[in-house]
Amino acid sequence: MKKFVILIMVLAIGIAFYEQTSADKNMYVMVVAIVIFMMGMMRLSSKTPSKNQDNNEDDVQ
Repeated sequence: MKKFVILIMVLAIGIAFYEQTSADKNMYVMVVAIVIFMMGMMRLSSKTPSKNQDNNEDDVQ
């Protein structure tokens, strides 16, 4: 599943870059591609543990 999300993100950014260099730019395609990329980044980074996850309880007074 992780590889599929990364592939979709790469394709979305590739489409956004291609659309940006074309003569007649379609803003909707670029916005959708960026939204897909950001949703993919949220999905991938949600699995990453926080560095300060253990220290959160020690900081409370």
